[in-house]
Amino acid sequence: MSDSGGSESNGRFLQYEEPGIVDILIIISFFTFLWVSGYISKKIIRAGIIGPILVGIIYGTPLANILEHIWQETFIYLGYIGLILIIFEGGLSTRLDLLRANLTLSVVGATTGVILPIGLSYLLLYLGYGYGAVETFIIGASLSATSLGTTFAVISGAAASVDLSQTRVGAILVSAAVLDDVSGLVMSSVIHDLGSIGSGGGVNLGWLIGRPIVASILMTILTPVLSKWVLAPAFRKFIEPYFHRFDHLFNIVFMILILSAFISIAAYAGTSILFGAFLAGVFLTYLPSQTPDGPFVVMSREEGEREKDKSPTFVHTFEYYCLDFQVYILEPLFFASIGFATPFLDLWTGAAIWRGLLYTLLMLIAKFLVGIWIPVWAYSLGPKVDKSKPNAETADSRSRITRMKGGVYPGLLLGMAMVARGEIGLLIVEIGYNNTTYVSQAGFLTAIWAIMLNTILGPIAVGILVKYKADDIAQGDWGLVKAPGTSSPNDEDHLRSESQTFA
Repeated sequence: MSDSGGSESNGRFLQYEEPGIVDILIIISFFTFLWVSGYISKKIIRAGIIGPILVGIIYGTPLANILEHIWQETFIYLGYIGLILIIFEGGLSTRLDLLRANLTLSVVGATTGVILPIGLSYLLLYLGYGYGAVETFIIGASLSATSLGTTFAVISGAAASVDLSQTRVGAILVSAAVLDDVSGLVMSSVIHDLGSIGSGGGVNLGWLIGRPIVASILMTILTPVLSKWVLAPAFRKFIEPYFHRFDHLFNIVFMILILSAFISIAAYAGTSILFGAFLAGVFLTYLPSQTPDGPFVVMSREEGEREKDKSPTFVHTFEYYCLDFQVYILEPLFFASIGFATPFLDLWTGAAIWRGLLYTLLMLIAKFLVGIWIPVWAYSLGPKVDKSKPNAETADSRSRITRMKGGVYPGLLLGMAMVARGEIGLLIVEIGYNNTTYVSQAGFLTAIWAIMLNTILGPIAVGILVKYKADDIAQGDWGLVKAPGTSSPNDEDHLRSESQTFA
């Protein structure tokens, strides 16, 4: 009976067994190398994401395959949660006033960042390499995306002295990257079902293309409208006066519910859950009362924790509960998972190398050219000059040239930061390779070369530029902007002020 009962109960729970010492040492060494490589790559090349990517290549399936396959799958899931938190954090720290003020330029930059990679891909891949038209579109679409996770990691950790999220160019970068991510998801949805279309499957092409577009537009419009007229007033009247006394406990539960709701709505509506995570963060920044006597209006986290009629902000709670775990565990796992997904050994053939390097250079230029809009914008849109005054035209010309020169370094920053493709590019090209018959292995490897090298080179270039020109950018016309209600943009508490980042 006892044997029978034991065998029956074995199916109802997981037997606890002591892990083997080899497995334990592998896990310990993996995380140790993630941290050490992130620190070294940040110090040497100013891009902390590179180290974890290389560790992922070495420990994962592409090279040594030290980690068990099930561990790699688990780390991919945990890393993706880290990606969601990176973008959620970016939404929490986003300045809504800067987003609104620079929306037009962001749209122009994002559009350029989508059209140029696809257009130049047809010049090289279709006309030069002889790839198919649909294959070229899929590869070009993968290189038109901008890695949201890498973008937020770069702007949050590139400079210790300047918070780039509080600058005009930082707001433009975030908006353009979000728009590129949404467009990338639209194209990935189309590519995902291209196989069904090609095989005669019953797929409504109009709905296939329109669904993610409509869902993204509706979420973009409805979120601020409902926030301003319904949700924020309800929160301030029925929730804020009563639940702020629970401080971090209420905040973290509420944040989890809001984040889960937004990413679920985004997923089931057909748009990107990363876009949903960003909107969730932005939504939470708008909810609390902004009046001086509001419970969430505090000068520091300590004040919110100490005063009975005050509460820490959602940013403070994220810092309190999530930041260290995100920075030291989830974020490195996300970048390591990019390494897991890199077909490293297959890349090293003669044809793959020269085709990949040439395409990498072209795609680097395609995204880098997005930054040209800032000096162009600065030159074109300036204060009007009374031309009836003597030497007015000369003064106007000098003023325009001065503004254009002031936009050079911010333009370089924008262009370099848009270069990284990362997770979105990998997702699109792997969908095209695995779910359709259009992408050949040669095309797949060409795309992987371009995605990986751009993801590596972009953050390195940003780190070097910011190291030497961060203060010039911050003090210029495209730099720090005073937040409403503060005496200086540097007066705000920023998420990563106390933590070492990997980007």
